[in-house]
Amino acid sequence: MRGGVALSVNGLAADLNVSDETIRRELRILEEQGAIIREHGGARLAAPVYEGPLVQRMEEHADAKLRIARAAAEFVPDGAILFIDSGTTSCYVARQLVDRRSLTVITNSLQVANDLGSINNNRLFLAAGQMDPDYRAFSDHTAQAYVAGFTPHLAILSVGAISLDRGLMDYHPGEAAMSRIAYATSEKVLLGADSSKFGRYGLMHTAALTDVDLLVTEAPLDEEFARAFDHAEVVIA
Repeated sequence: MRGGVALSVNGLAADLNVSDETIRRELRILEEQGAIIREHGGARLAAPVYEGPLVQRMEEHADAKLRIARAAAEFVPDGAILFIDSGTTSCYVARQLVDRRSLTVITNSLQVANDLGSINNNRLFLAAGQMDPDYRAFSDHTAQAYVAGFTPHLAILSVGAISLDRGLMDYHPGEAAMSRIAYATSEKVLLGADSSKFGRYGLMHTAALTDVDLLVTEAPLDEEFARAFDHAEVVIA
C-alpha cells in the first residue's frame, strides 16, 4: 500500500499466504487505528495529516470556513460572554463579529484578540504564557489555568478531526487541553468544522460528539454522522 495505492484483499492474502478472512480481520484493526482507509475489496494507506502554521492553515478550505463563520456569527448577540479558541475556523468566526457590541471575549489567540479587542466597548481577556509561534496562541499550563477560571455563555471551538468511534480530536497537546477546558466550563459549545474534518483521526481525544450543542458545517452530514449528532442543533452553512 505504498504511496496510497490500494491493494486488494485477495492480492494481500496470496502474497502473505493467509486466508482472505485473516486479511479482512487485520485490515479492520488497522482501520480502527487510523492507519488505513478501507475500500471495496481492499484498502490503502491513510494520508498523513499535519497542521502547519496559522497563516498556511487559514488558507486551507477558506471558502468553507467563511461560510461556517457567517452562519456561526448569527448565534452571537451583543453582550455575549464568549470563549473563542485559536483554531482557524474560530478565527474566521471572530472576524464576523467585528460589528457586535459589548462582547466579553476570552481567548488564547492573538489573532482573535487583535480582531475583537479594543472595539465596540468589548472586554477582552487574553490568556498568556509561552506563545506558540505556529498557532500565534498561548496554550501552556499558565494559559490553561487562566482560561479555566471563566464560565462563558458560549464557547466557539474548532477541531482537528472528528471520528465516529473516537469523538473529537486535535493534533496539539495544549490546544486539545484548551478544548477540554472549554467543554467543561462553557454553558453551550458551538463547534465549527468543515467537511474535511469528518472521518479523520487526530493525535489526542478532546471531547465526545455528544458534548457538542451546536454544530456548524458547510456540507450535509452523511447518514452515520447525522445520527451521531442527532442530539445537537446542526446548521449547514
